[in-house]
Amino acid sequence: MRCCVCLFQQSLQCSPSKMAAGESNSRSSCLNLSTSGPLGNAPPSNSAYSSPASNGGAVGVAVGTNRSAGNSNPRLGPENGGGAESAVRSTPSAQNPPRPASVLVYREPVYNWQATKSTVKERFAFLFNNEVLSDVHFLVGKGMGVQRIPAHRFALAVGSAVFDAMFNGGMATTSTEIELPDVEPAAFLALLKFLYSDEVQIGPETVMTTLYTAKKYAVPALEAHCVEFLKKNLRADNAFMLLTQARLFDEPQLASLCLENIDKNTADALAAEGFTDVDLDTLMAVLERDTLGVREVRLFVAAVRWAEAEAQRQQLQPTPENKRRVLGKALSLIRFPLMTIEEFAAGPAQSGILTDREVVSLFLHFTVNPKPHVEFIDRPRCCLRGKECSITRFSQVESRWGYSGTSDRIRFSVNRRIFVVGFGLYGSIHGPTDYQVNIQIIHTDSNTVLGQNDTGFSCDGTASTFRVMFKEPVEILPSVNYIACATLKGPDSHYGTKGMRKVTHEAPATGTKTCFTFCYAAGNNNGTSVEDGQIPEVIFYT
Repeated sequence: MRCCVCLFQQSLQCSPSKMAAGESNSRSSCLNLSTSGPLGNAPPSNSAYSSPASNGGAVGVAVGTNRSAGNSNPRLGPENGGGAESAVRSTPSAQNPPRPASVLVYREPVYNWQATKSTVKERFAFLFNNEVLSDVHFLVGKGMGVQRIPAHRFALAVGSAVFDAMFNGGMATTSTEIELPDVEPAAFLALLKFLYSDEVQIGPETVMTTLYTAKKYAVPALEAHCVEFLKKNLRADNAFMLLTQARLFDEPQLASLCLENIDKNTADALAAEGFTDVDLDTLMAVLERDTLGVREVRLFVAAVRWAEAEAQRQQLQPTPENKRRVLGKALSLIRFPLMTIEEFAAGPAQSGILTDREVVSLFLHFTVNPKPHVEFIDRPRCCLRGKECSITRFSQVESRWGYSGTSDRIRFSVNRRIFVVGFGLYGSIHGPTDYQVNIQIIHTDSNTVLGQNDTGFSCDGTASTFRVMFKEPVEILPSVNYIACATLKGPDSHYGTKGMRKVTHEAPATGTKTCFTFCYAAGNNNGTSVEDGQIPEVIFYT
């Protein structure tokens, strides 16, 4: 998978640490974690790579700037690595052979440096990435990107249970050099910076590797800073990439926010460059959601794009058979029955990804009644937020309402904009039964069908209502007349009586009132009216 953090555009620059009063003779430098390179220790005072301080103390530690040659975490790209930027370069000579470009990490005079630090925090911050009093070194990274970073066992053990066990546990190491090939140098420096000074140095290029390192060494406070940074930078074009990382690092709160963002901006998230890089489990976690805000045919097109990329990753030819193979169980999560017959015929039916038997069964599902069983989910997705609402227009239920192919219809209007997602219908008076039903909402003035679903439902023989949902939410505008229509095929059912012309729903949390007004629908209506009949319940979102 490509590097996740390359999708971020802006990087954070760290600032030099504040120096206490009286430090005019000392110099400090901050590490920019956007590049990486090997970190060397300060050479002896007579080395060509060090220069004497005016007050007799060592001046700096040479830090190389070569970028890491490898990626220690398969989920994290090599661009995530970071290190100190070059500030001073040595000049090659016969006595001074060529070396990697380096930066000087300046430090205070060794003698009596404590006197210039008035607080414990300042004294510990001074020791960050400093040879002074260091008793352990970490070889961080792999290949040409290895950095040798000085540290202090006590400071690390105080901030991390993992380091405490490493240095003080029953199987504590006695080595003074510890290799960490799976950690990026920039991320390790960010971790140490936090442990020594509580300073957070993360940016778009380092946040994922820093999160990995914070988890590895059990520093939850730094984890929280990383997750908060990711939340603030969450957008539709990186939601899939961050979702993959959130699942990898077991961050359920971040994963939930990513999924909510994908629900609200499904089309944009699917169009993002990083979508085709997600793993199969992440793809399935999204496709199984009922709350995606996009037409099903666009989900299919996106899944095919992902399958082409996955086939290439697996070094397979992008044939229809191989696309089906890499999609695996994800294909069954595409809700083909929610497509129109035209969408299905123009796309999935000709893709070669579905078997001939699946194509035939889906065409039969679209065109005949009773509908044959299909292997794909036919439950509608609802991209609306908030809580589902419903109103009931009858006060009493009676027995025996017959059907002969005529539609039950009732005209209605509302006082505010809503989205109707389905109807509640009465079922059989003869015990458990299956019905075939076509539901519609029709714009009265233009006679345009705004939403429909040709489906079925099972009832248990009680006088309860049974949900029948539209394929997509139907927008209902205030003060406009619509007709709710249901055409049932099945035995005699219950029906409602003592109907109400006006029914008001009040939202418990906000007190917002949605008022329905029902009127007689002229023409063939199977006897349904304001007072009696079918379509007792309207299910909607505000």
